[in-house]
Parts: sequence; structure tokens; C-alpha cells
Amino acid sequence: MKRPNTYLRAGLILTGILAALIVLGYFWTPYDPAAMMAGPKLSGPSLTHWMGTDNFGRDIFSRVMKGAGTTFAIGLATVVIGAVCGTAVGALTGYFGGMADEVLMRLNDALTAFPSILLALVIISVVGPGNKYNVVLALGIVFIPSFARVTRTAFAALRDVNYVKSVRLMGASSGRILWVHMLPNTLSVLLPAITIGFNNAVLAEASMSYLGIGVTPPDASLGYMLSEAQSMFTAAPWYAVGTGLTIVLLVFSVGLIGEGLQRRDREVT
Repeated sequence: MKRPNTYLRAGLILTGILAALIVLGYFWTPYDPAAMMAGPKLSGPSLTHWMGTDNFGRDIFSRVMKGAGTTFAIGLATVVIGAVCGTAVGALTGYFGGMADEVLMRLNDALTAFPSILLALVIISVVGPGNKYNVVLALGIVFIPSFARVTRTAFAALRDVNYVKSVRLMGASSGRILWVHMLPNTLSVLLPAITIGFNNAVLAEASMSYLGIGVTPPDASLGYMLSEAQSMFTAAPWYAVGTGLTIVLLVFSVGLIGEGLQRRDREVT
């Protein structure tokens, strides 16, 4: 009897709840996230303000809903850029090999040698801080090498298996072999990598915004809000707790999905 995948199920449920709140935050929040004096200053959690208010009387729960949407969108966009570009590079180098593989992988190694946050900071300093689109671009570029390496390994392992040789002998084009026959068989490696990449992107964006070089007002961001909460931790600890807990839950829920996918693949094999 097949055991239920508790990790995957719990991750999907928790992520679904958070995603629903994030989507809702784009259309409705209990209060205007930027409205001053929506309640008394530094008011603790209550039925009126579930996460309390900050030093400007703004509703923290409304700001967390909006900020989580920004952080989630940046993480998702970052993974899309990194996964699409990295998969394309890794697939081509893993399948064809040769000089292109050597050159691109050495370039990949050079980029990987830099700490991801440091490399993102360099790119941000060039394109300009404070803009969420620049943050997405910087993080997207930073995450390409990790996806390229994972994909290259998977495609290199598949290029000489029997079914690939068969479709090649039948006259299938390289493009069809890569994207129709080989790519679906690398999803067991790519999907967990995507969940890990998303979590890393969320933490990277939160770190950059916390330092003041990522997303800045008027755009909301959990990282920037956490930076604001630090200065008033003694007077209003609920601000830091509510914001920090949201980041933890977001990363934890997607991490459960990644763990569930890996456990499912191990059971299949």
C-alpha cells in the first residue's frame, strides 16, 4: 500500500492558503497599507488590527498582505528567469557537449564562485537600486548558473540512453529530442530545484530589501518592513514577529513541497 506523501500534501495546503491571501491582497486589504493613522500608533494585536499597528498607525496585517505579494512575485519571476535561461543553457551544453559546453560551463563556474548576494549587489549597483524590476533582473541573472548546472547534468545523463538513440535514428530533430523527449524526463530533478530556487530568491530579496538596496517605498516588501520593525522591536515586537513569521511560513511551505517531490521520486525509483 502506497503511503500518503504528507510533506507534499502539507506543503500544497499551506502554500495554497498563503497564495490565496497574497492574491486577495492585490484586490482587497482590511485597511489601506499606506494609510496613516488607520489605528492608534504601536497598538498591539487585536480583533480590529490582527497584527497590530506600526509607529505611523498603519495596519501591519494589511502591509504584510501587500508585502508578501511583492516578495512572492519577485521570487516567482526570479525563478522563471533563472529556470528558463538556465534550462536552455544546460540542455544545449549537456546534449551537444564540445567546445560550447566547455566555454559556457567555465563561465558558469566563474559566476558560481561569487556569493549570490554579492553578485546581485554588483548588478543592482549597475542597474540602480530601489526598483523591483531591477531586483528581479539581478536575481534572475544570479540564479541562471545553478539551474544550468543541474540541467546540464540531467541532459548529459540522458543523451545516450536507448530511447534517445532510437528517436535520433528515426530522424527526429535535435530540438524535438531536447524539448519533447528529454525535458519531461528531467522534471524529477528540475521541480525540486525550482522550489529550492524560489526559497533562495525570497530570502535574497528579503535580505536586499532589509539592507535598503532592494524594494523600497512606495512598493511594499517583507524585507524592508522587517528593517523598519527592527528600530521599534522593544516598543512593538509584534511588527517583527508578524513580518518575520510570514517569511518563514512562505519559505517553509514551499520547502515542504520540494521535500515531498523528492520523497515521491525516491519511492518511484
